[in-house]
Amino acid sequence: MRIFDDQFIVITGAAGFIGSCLVRHFNDLGIYNLVLVDELGHDEKWKNLTGKRFVELIDKKDLFSWIEGRESEIEAFVHLGAISDTQETNASLLLENNTRFSIKLCEFALKHGHRFVYASSAATYGDGTLGFSDSDEDLYKLKPLNMYGFSKQLFDQWLFENGLLDQVAGLKFFNIFGPNEWHKGFMASVVLQWTPKVLQEGVIKLFKSNDPHNFADGEQKRDFLYVKDAVKWVHKILTSNQTGILNIGSGEASSWNDLAKAIFAALNKTPHIEYVPMPEKLAAKYQNYTCAETEKLRHLLGSDFNPTPLAAAVNDYINNHILPGKSW
Repeated sequence: MRIFDDQFIVITGAAGFIGSCLVRHFNDLGIYNLVLVDELGHDEKWKNLTGKRFVELIDKKDLFSWIEGRESEIEAFVHLGAISDTQETNASLLLENNTRFSIKLCEFALKHGHRFVYASSAATYGDGTLGFSDSDEDLYKLKPLNMYGFSKQLFDQWLFENGLLDQVAGLKFFNIFGPNEWHKGFMASVVLQWTPKVLQEGVIKLFKSNDPHNFADGEQKRDFLYVKDAVKWVHKILTSNQTGILNIGSGEASSWNDLAKAIFAALNKTPHIEYVPMPEKLAAKYQNYTCAETEKLRHLLGSDFNPTPLAAAVNDYINNHILPGKSW
């Protein structure tokens, strides 16, 4: 099905990990009326856009001058662009890019009747002790652990305070992994980081538990979701009337041991896992457990809520993308 056939879908962060995979998914559906926005800089994330069809590629700094006067040509915004480094400490930079830029773009979209779907973050949930509820009313209970999470939280709160959450859809992505994350360096998923180590050294080193009474070594858990599933769901949300905050996760928590074993299996290697002490600085802010509450997402997607099992997703990523060096 073609959507917004005669109008543009503007995607920010389009050369990034999730953004470029969303472009691929749209293209696979025969959707090409895409305006892509990003800061390409000096890294090689531009390679994520090779082989993809779109109308225009715009630098972030030129976005507002480009959309002014084209209001009637635009149908929707998918705002994924942000500084996503959880170790970034320049609060002013994060506020300007992740909060104020989002406010300005959202105001433009709503003023002109455009659909607005944006990326919030599961980082807003902090250490997880307050749960992972995507209820709009629970926003002010959350305590992010880093400035990145706080910058995302501030935009969520701005929407709430201005009574706008029922006009937009905010997506809290959990541990998304998959192709097109080559450029992310240490922020890339451990699947990408550990695969060459297994091939070279035959071992995966996991952190020992900092809470052994509740989590054995390697049994700290995360909600892992394959990016190919995530972008399908973003498309479904975009074309629905869904508004408010939505968790984007599998709804299941898998351990680091599970993930490590899946990597060994995909590489046809015998599992060899070692446990090393967790750095003291990291232990103070470490999340031992994340799992998305997905009731709202399941209700929206119905039978389309069918996340790829972790082992199958890891196998596809490693053997169809990492080893052959293919993007998606």
